[in-house]
Amino acid sequence: MRCCHVVEDKRLLRASVLRARAHRSEADRVAAGRRLEAHGLAAAAACTTVAAHAAVASEPPTRPLLEALHAAGVRVLLPRVDGLALAWGELTRWQDLQRNTVGLLEPATTTTESALAAESADLILVPALAVDRSGHRLGRGGGFYDRWLPSTPGGSVLAVVFDEEVIEHVPREPHDRTVDAALTPSGVVPLRQ
Repeated sequence: MRCCHVVEDKRLLRASVLRARAHRSEADRVAAGRRLEAHGLAAAAACTTVAAHAAVASEPPTRPLLEALHAAGVRVLLPRVDGLALAWGELTRWQDLQRNTVGLLEPATTTTESALAAESADLILVPALAVDRSGHRLGRGGGFYDRWLPSTPGGSVLAVVFDEEVIEHVPREPHDRTVDAALTPSGVVPLRQ
């Protein structure tokens, strides 16, 4: 059973973050993408496989990081919405990603092998609207990552957010999964300490 005040608190926080993101300039987003690339490459220095997401719209830009990882020979896996679940496929070229009906960028094809590799990836980068110091993550509300995240991930799970989206408290429900750290334009912020 969902607690109505937590659901409402989440809705209000989502709206607040989305409003703030909508006011970011394009120059700010581009600069944030370059900084995320630098810090993300450092975080993935010893990785051979990274499960991530292709950011869209006002999300912290992941394209520079994902293309740099791919160019460095790291296997980059991206999700595709499949009903209420996530299927996984390879990033080959950004231009080959397809936009789904809700505007997300996805790989054209997915495989069972890619899904298994995503679960045991050295690093998992998940989208978020906010994250708190205890590792509680606020997503868009679809529950895709809460359902998908492996109970024992192969590597660290990092929420990709802007600096000011690492906050004191994220409303949470029992089914919400935690993350290990936040990847922000200013660096990696350890959580759950």
